[in-house]
Amino acid sequence: MKKLMPEKTVLLSKTQWATKLTQEKLAHEWPQSIIDMVGTWEDFPDIEDIRSQQEQDVEHEHL
Repeated sequence: MKKLMPEKTVLLSKTQWATKLTQEKLAHEWPQSIIDMVGTWEDFPDIEDIRSQQEQDVEHEHL
């Protein structure tokens, strides 16, 4: 009789399979090229600059 699956095959749910694949394939660290870019965007505004340019929020209807 022909075997359909190898003996070491483990049956996983789709969620378990996706979780295992994600954990195995995703990088756990930033590439050096990205790390080297830290601090190089001098023209990017600070959060205080962004917030200072916002207008006063209007009162919203209570639900």
